[in-house]
Amino acid sequence: MLDLYVRLRYLFAMSDSLKVMAVIGSLHQSSVTKVAVHHVAEGLRKQGGLVDVLDLSVEPLPLVNTDTTFTADYYGPLKERVKEADVFVLGTPDYHGSVSGALKNFTDHFWKEFTGKLFAPIVASHEKGLTAHDQIRTIARQCYAWCLPYAVSFEEKKDVIDGQIASDAFRERLEMAVHDIATYGSLLARARQAGLAGSEPTFMAQLRKNREKSDI
Repeated sequence: MLDLYVRLRYLFAMSDSLKVMAVIGSLHQSSVTKVAVHHVAEGLRKQGGLVDVLDLSVEPLPLVNTDTTFTADYYGPLKERVKEADVFVLGTPDYHGSVSGALKNFTDHFWKEFTGKLFAPIVASHEKGLTAHDQIRTIARQCYAWCLPYAVSFEEKKDVIDGQIASDAFRERLEMAVHDIATYGSLLARARQAGLAGSEPTFMAQLRKNREKSDI
């Protein structure tokens, strides 16, 4: 019931509340990625944000199949949740210098639903996660989305221990991310709505024709 209540608040909230989808892209039961994403989600809630957590270990998605995915029963409700979000906090482990398959599969489900919105990547990595961050930036660019200009990376057994944030330096980076997500996510949300409503030749103009169809 609590999850249903949170989602209803998220869907019917006042338009001036920042709406965030926090995606946990690790399927590991003792995931350190999950700890970091929940820390950011809680920080955003304290700032008045409405946060919808999509834990892909709890709500796994079938692999995208363009023949069947977009008419599948699960796709419509998930699409509505994604459309409502202004910001996507994308948490992933660094697997061989790449994002997890689970997170990539989530992003493959959508594109124009991301347009004009903010991506905030958080990467668990032993090697700073730079290539994983770059891949998320590439996905953002292909979808005409924005991305935080810096990397939030951390190390297991150093920054997260026994399910808790253990490093002051990492905690400070997460708090910086919370502040910047709230600040720039809100700015971009207002700019996106203005772009959709206006007539100026902005990159959002490509979506105006679809607005009446509720595709964005």
